Amino acid sequence: MLKHKAIENIVSVKWLHNNLQDENLIIFDATISKVVDDISALSKIKIPGAQFFDIKKKFSNTEAPFPNTIPSVKQFEENIQALGVNSNSVIVIYDKHGIYSSARAWWLLKTFGFNNVAVLDGGLPEWNAKGFITEAIKTYNKVEKGNFKVKYNLNNFVAFSSLSAISKDNDFKIIDARSSDRFQCIVAEPRKGLKSGTIPSSINLPFSKVLNGNRLKPKAELKIIFNALAKENQHLVFSCGSGITASILALAATIVGYKNSVYDGSWTEYASLTIA
Repeated sequence: MLKHKAIENIVSVKWLHNNLQDENLIIFDATISKVVDDISALSKIKIPGAQFFDIKKKFSNTEAPFPNTIPSVKQFEENIQALGVNSNSVIVIYDKHGIYSSARAWWLLKTFGFNNVAVLDGGLPEWNAKGFITEAIKTYNKVEKGNFKVKYNLNNFVAFSSLSAISKDNDFKIIDARSSDRFQCIVAEPRKGLKSGTIPSSINLPFSKVLNGNRLKPKAELKIIFNALAKENQHLVFSCGSGITASILALAATIVGYKNSVYDGSWTEYASLTIA
């Protein structure tokens, strides 16, 4: 059993390597394709024992009009139990880009009440850089159904209906994770037909600014970044294109102690509902 009963929100590849054989450990590969490019050839390999956390099909509401919409409690619970998650499991999530969609999976687990979860710092690229063993992706092993029961955390989630009030409330700060060129409407949105623009009163912190290459910046550096943008007692609301990279900022803000939420629909929903 893991010596660390409770893990931090981010763990190193060395930590994962040292605990790889623990019976309570569950590893998820939460890779999705980026909007602007494809997954590299690394998609043919995985960390030993990893299961696939399917954000697009299993852990999003596929009937919703906008991409990556948060699933229902029932859908989440059924699919997370099918992956063998128990109440005493320890989960580490990675992706094949470094830190990208793994943060979304982390946010989903936290939102549905599973707290003993961490993102793998640097993901599969960092795992490979250290020379740790991988295995081919052929089929994922069947696992025994888990017993985890959802406890929905409303504070993690912001809906479109709340944005108007939030944008006028000094206790909140809306921060957009898109690139500065997208935020400033210098370049078009990558999704075909989606208008450019920004949520009223929002400010910009491109998600790349909290990363050093594949890894998250040290806590001290993250604290400086967030302190320059918001007061410590403000509740941060993160947005992006469709809720993926906003979750990277949520991870970073959680590590430095800011209360925060993700606007799940993000710019895709906001632009669709407000711009004629």
